[in-house]
This record gives sequence, structure tokens and C-alpha cells, in this order.
Amino acid sequence: MTVTHLDHLNLTVRDFEETAAWYGRVFGFEVVERETDEQGRPWGVLKAGDALLCIYENPDLRSEDSDERRKRGVHGVNHFGLRITDRQEWEKTMEREGVVAEYGGAVSWPHSTAWYIADPTGYEIEVALWDDGTPRFGGQ
Repeated sequence: MTVTHLDHLNLTVRDFEETAAWYGRVFGFEVVERETDEQGRPWGVLKAGDALLCIYENPDLRSEDSDERRKRGVHGVNHFGLRITDRQEWEKTMEREGVVAEYGGAVSWPHSTAWYIADPTGYEIEVALWDDGTPRFGGQ
């Protein structure tokens, strides 16, 4: 058995419509499934290429940054990454959508460039552009 991809990421969001529209405009995700839960709140699956996000609306959602979680001894996901292939197109999208990169802008890593941004709920996303499109690590 071989794991070939992370299949999907499940996110609780404050507003389904706002979040689905934002991921569509910024990353090209499309809603491919939409339902409601027992309380009548929307949930659905967003798809872009092979990437899947499952989003569940909870308007009462309260987020806490990683420093606050650490102080309370609670773990959580600090960010998730989406891989892109075109720096110029990404920078045009950022400008068009008013997406602000944290940490002073593009961050250069040994084999990649990354932009750290936040979605409408506040989840941090690392937008990664690998040199030559190939993930490499260390001395590779």
C-alpha cells in the first residue's frame, strides 16, 4: 500500500457561502457537493484539481491563535499548504482579491517560496511554489 496524496481537509467555517466563494476566486475551487446537517447548517465539498476541502458552517465558531492554544496546553493545526505552479498568476490573484501575505510577504525556503495568508475564517494557508515544481528537502 502507498499513500499518494492527502485526500481532503475538513474545516469548520463561520460562513459557508463566503468561504466557498473565496476559495473559488482565490484558488479555483468549485463546490461539487452541498448538503445541510441536522441543524440546517450547510456543509459541502470543494474541489480544485485533486485537492479537496470539506467545509462545515458554524456561525458561532471562535478561533484561537497558536500562541493562545499553546498557553492552554491545546494542540491544533497551525496551517495547511496548497501547492501552486505559477508565481505571476498567484501574485495577480493576490492583488485582485486583496490577499495579504503575513510575515512581510513571500518567504524564501531552500527549495521553495511560500506566502502565508488567511482565509475568511482565519485559517492560515501556506501557498507553496516549489523550485522546478518538485518538492525537495535538505541537501537534495
